[in-house]
Parts: sequence; structure tokens; C-alpha cells
Amino acid sequence: MKRMARYFELMDDRRAQSRWHLGAPVDEQGQEIDFWRFKRGEVLELGCVPRFPIDVPGRSLDYCWAAFSIPVVHGRVVQLFMRLEVRDVQFIPVHVEGQAGPYFILNALRIIRCIDDARCKRVEYWKPEDNRPDKLGEYRVVSGLRVDPAKVGDARIFRTWGWRVVLIISEDLKQALEQEGITGTRFVEV
Repeated sequence: MKRMARYFELMDDRRAQSRWHLGAPVDEQGQEIDFWRFKRGEVLELGCVPRFPIDVPGRSLDYCWAAFSIPVVHGRVVQLFMRLEVRDVQFIPVHVEGQAGPYFILNALRIIRCIDDARCKRVEYWKPEDNRPDKLGEYRVVSGLRVDPAKVGDARIFRTWGWRVVLIISEDLKQALEQEGITGTRFVEV
């Protein structure tokens, strides 16, 4: 019998002591860049190289969430993804204040409708009475996230439709990140 594919939420390991914390991205004029743009699943042309301030100084990481859970990665992650021929991802060059880098925003380009409502601990949807027509029918709450592997197809990195705040990776990517010794990652099976 064929083993079911496994997927993991790729998170920032906030438990690490003496590690840095990055702030919100800003443009050349110091204006914050709309963070939701990085969760839409589309190629972005920003017209600038975003800059991330370091809100809490500490040890730099290969993978971390800046403000609003924007995934920021070191060039080591980009090289690994290139070696593994990972598609459906855009790496946007950024400056991290006081760091030589290179650093990038990891922008996942696929959104997949694959949340398995029955296996999640709790799901709630936006309803008409919530007065948010822009979110109607999407998830308002997802707790204990589970995905249906049969709906994922060949995707190795993606966000979930209706609940784009999570970044999901395949088991082979999880193992490669661990074997490469990429710092700052935490994985939760979904």
C-alpha cells in the first residue's frame, strides 16, 4: 500500500533564545509595504528592494518571520531550493539592516484548496452577517490545521486557500531543510 504524502507548516522557531526579530518591511522612503501582498500567491514586482529593520537584536537566522509572519530567508535557503528544483516560489531580494546577507522574502506562488475541515480541530467561515464581503466563504478560524494530501497534487510549497496565513511544505523539503542545518525553522505536521 502506498504511503500517504506528509505535509508540514513551515514556521519560525520563536523559542530560540538570543535570536533576532525583524520588523515590518519598508521601501526607500521608509513607508511600510503592504504585508498581505506576500500571501496572495502571485509573482510580485515591488519597484524597490524592501528593507527590514531589526526590532530585537540577536543571532541571525537562515529562516525567520519578520513582522506579520513574512518569511525571510538567507541565500542558503535559495540555493537549496534551486538544487532541489523547487518551483512555485519567488525569492525577492531584501536588505536586513546591519547584515551582509544575502536575504530574500520567500513568496509562495501557489494557493491550494486543500484544508480537510473534518480533520481540523475547529473551522469557522466568514458569513454575510460578519459584514466582510471581501472574505465571505473563506476561513475565519482554523485550529489544528489538517490538509487533504489527495488535493495537494505535486506541490512542494504552497499556502492554503481561504487561510493564507500558513506556509506549507512537503516532507522532502522539510527533510532537506533539516539536513542542510537551516536555522530558525520549526515544523508542524498538517
